[in-house]
Amino acid sequence: RACENAKRTLSTSTSATVELEALKDGVDLRETISRARFEELCLDLFKKTMEPVTQVLKDAKKAKADIQEVVLVGGSTRIPRVQQMLKEYFNGKEPNKGINPDES
Repeated sequence: RACENAKRTLSTSTSATVELEALKDGVDLRETISRARFEELCLDLFKKTMEPVTQVLKDAKKAKADIQEVVLVGGSTRIPRVQQMLKEYFNGKEPNKGINPDES
């Protein structure tokens, strides 16, 4: 839960603190992580999120240029690096962030 909260915080802030009480032998953990470090740690996972996008286009026999709007849904789409990767993938097309990821 603490890591999920940090992920959400890093979507809108440049750093987040993870706090876990009694992590091991009664010792608490308090660690701050920057958005840059989080993105570095997760970059391989972020890259994997692009595979289904490519596959959907292939299955639909569509080119990137055929896509009029990119709509983001789901919790991970709030991550700025994921948004940037999608924007780059679709040649600068700004993703629509109008849908609440928690309600999709």
